[in-house]
Amino acid sequence: MRPRRLIAIGFAVGSLLGLGLYARRGRGTERVDLYFADGSLVSLHSDSPEAALLLVHARDALQAAAK
Repeated sequence: MRPRRLIAIGFAVGSLLGLGLYARRGRGTERVDLYFADGSLVSLHSDSPEAALLLVHARDALQAAAK
């Protein structure tokens, strides 16, 4: 094979790998973002007890909206 063709194939494979890794990056993580009137933000990860309570209600709301 020509070197140009190998470079093009390598670039295509690398791009597909990068897209796959980028897509997997956000999977499986849930969090609750709380925005306040003063412009501040607090993020609660799903393993915190406060977020667990809110995530139950958020899942219910999303499930109801999907129906």
